[in-house]
Amino acid sequence: MPDVEDVRRIALSLPDTTEKIAWSMPTFRVAGKMFATLPEDETSIAVRCPKEERDELVLAEPDKFWIADHEAQFAWVRARLAALEDDGELRDILADSWRQAAPPRLLEAYPELGPPTGD
Repeated sequence: MPDVEDVRRIALSLPDTTEKIAWSMPTFRVAGKMFATLPEDETSIAVRCPKEERDELVLAEPDKFWIADHEAQFAWVRARLAALEDDGELRDILADSWRQAAPPRLLEAYPELGPPTGD
């Protein structure tokens, strides 16, 4: 099961990513734009996810994904760390969120990370 240190290690391995404390929790940003947070209890992560995909994820895997009330109007979803299969799944989730926040120059510079989904 991935933990907080795995989240930090993987997020910071993505290009041009920095960590910044905001709202008393760690947030991860690409080129200054937030793509992941570690909410206060540190048992889940919040990541960018297009609303249509987010709703499908929650319906398909409600034990893994959910929408926090205060994030419902935004294109974000929560993922329970304990429900993730391994670091590979965590990396896929973080990389997908990173792609949604990254500027075109970074997407072009790192084609191996692929285009953002849902756009």
